[in-house]
Amino acid sequence: MKYEWKKQDKSFYLPQAKPELITVPGFNYFMLEGSGNPNSNLFTEAVAVLYSLSYAAKMLPKKGRLLTEGYYDYSVFPLEGVWDLTEEGRQKDVLDKDELLYTLMIRQPEFVTADLAAEIIKMVKLTKPHVLMEKAIFGKVEDGLSVQMLHYGSYDDEPESFAAMEDYCMRNGLIRASKTHKEIYLTDARRTRPDKLKTVLRFKVNRN
Repeated sequence: MKYEWKKQDKSFYLPQAKPELITVPGFNYFMLEGSGNPNSNLFTEAVAVLYSLSYAAKMLPKKGRLLTEGYYDYSVFPLEGVWDLTEEGRQKDVLDKDELLYTLMIRQPEFVTADLAAEIIKMVKLTKPHVLMEKAIFGKVEDGLSVQMLHYGSYDDEPESFAAMEDYCMRNGLIRASKTHKEIYLTDARRTRPDKLKTVLRFKVNRN
């Protein structure tokens, strides 16, 4: 049976539009670190590189490449991003997108091991060469105890949802672990009106 993250992993990817507490286990990802404005060409190219790697993993059987033990059909997972600001950016009163730091990532199924990931990266370097491919890495990320919610609308309106999440923390004895946060993109900003975007917002917390 095909693994559908929208069905089997609803708690991680399809929360309600209100804050909730969740514990997220570790998952394996292809990742790329970057900085600067997410509206730049470099950001778009980084996203494309990650999808090239992710679809290469999914299409291994059709390419006649190795079939690792435990392979199963699945839907490619959504794009995720961990966001931060430079020290200079933190000092500014308004968000300067040029000061953003990010790690973009796409989750991979359990059968994608470190060795298999290395082979996939090597294969895609040959078929779809790109300078960013040299920076692609594979590893496990565990969000752990977190507060999350579904944000409807423009990315520029996310502060309203973050305010609701901060208020939830105050009322439930939780402390935000850091200023970084994760976004999971359920819609494609290139094909979706800003007011129709759906984004999971999540940050790590500790109990007070």
